[in-house]
Amino acid sequence: MSRFLSPWRFSLLGYPVGLAQPIFLALVLAGALVGLFALYSAVRRRDRIAASLPARLLDKVAPGISVARPVVQALAYGFGLFWLALALAQPQCGSRAELTKRRGIDVVVALDASKSMLARDVAPSRLERAKLELTTLLDELKGDRVGIVVFAGDAFIQCPLTSDYAAAKMFLKAVDPDQMPQGGTNLGAALLMAKQVLDDADRGAKDRVVVLLSDGEDLGGEVNEGVDALKEAGVKVLAVGIGSEQGEPIPLFNKKGEMAGYKKDADGNTVLSRLDRAGLAAMAEATGGQLFYTPRSVAMGEVVQVIDKMQKSELESRRVVRYAEGYQWFAGLGFAALVLGGFVRPSRRRPS
Repeated sequence: MSRFLSPWRFSLLGYPVGLAQPIFLALVLAGALVGLFALYSAVRRRDRIAASLPARLLDKVAPGISVARPVVQALAYGFGLFWLALALAQPQCGSRAELTKRRGIDVVVALDASKSMLARDVAPSRLERAKLELTTLLDELKGDRVGIVVFAGDAFIQCPLTSDYAAAKMFLKAVDPDQMPQGGTNLGAALLMAKQVLDDADRGAKDRVVVLLSDGEDLGGEVNEGVDALKEAGVKVLAVGIGSEQGEPIPLFNKKGEMAGYKKDADGNTVLSRLDRAGLAAMAEATGGQLFYTPRSVAMGEVVQVIDKMQKSELESRRVVRYAEGYQWFAGLGFAALVLGGFVRPSRRRPS
């Protein structure tokens, strides 16, 4: 089945040809079956009438009955569907090489996957809201490269810089606080890891940003080090605050995924996690960036507007092969055959 979902490429008389959507070849068979059925019905039509009437009454009761006309009409409809099916398969003939260039900036998303992101002060949870924000970003980027750094007590690269947004979304699905190797929240480690991803980029962009998705709580104490490193490198932090400032308990789950209570401190008191809006704003502003906080809607649209205004650089160039489309000829033949079939009357009309 996968062979019919991918384009076919082959040579015909020395010319490169192909079908971009070979799955529609199934409609070629359907068109042939329709044509054969209509042809069979046309041939059987006169036989049924002749079998039910005496020969001497045939011309009087069914004047102008014709076999050739329904046959021509059936063949026209069959060929029409046949050519239209080939047009949908998107035949291509001939090719040319083109140099394509991708321009954009480098964006590294630092995604907080600590236990506090399981709090449900935003629906369905802080982490799911952060994933929604990141998915929105991936849907709206145009030519930019994006990487994903996930962090809790430590930070690691979840997805290297790529322009394949579908692959980045697949990496995003695997983020789970229960799978983090170290608990806690270390914002500084996340910022330093994001800088490392940007520094290691091949043909790095002139403008570079770190999009931080977090509730802002930090237990690592390395924030200043991370902020200073990004500021020195000219990398802006665009922080998106996730959560509420009122405070929310952190749910705990058993092995079945059922909520088993809330996280408590050493004294047995329920731990409340709050959005550190001021801390996030301070980090962003220190690097020339800004904080985005829209608790009742997705903030990433505003982030994308800021990214679009930044100076784009040539990130990559490559030669691609473009195939000349030839579906127009097949579609024209198909429509012409269907129109011809519509003009053919199944019976001759005799003057009254």
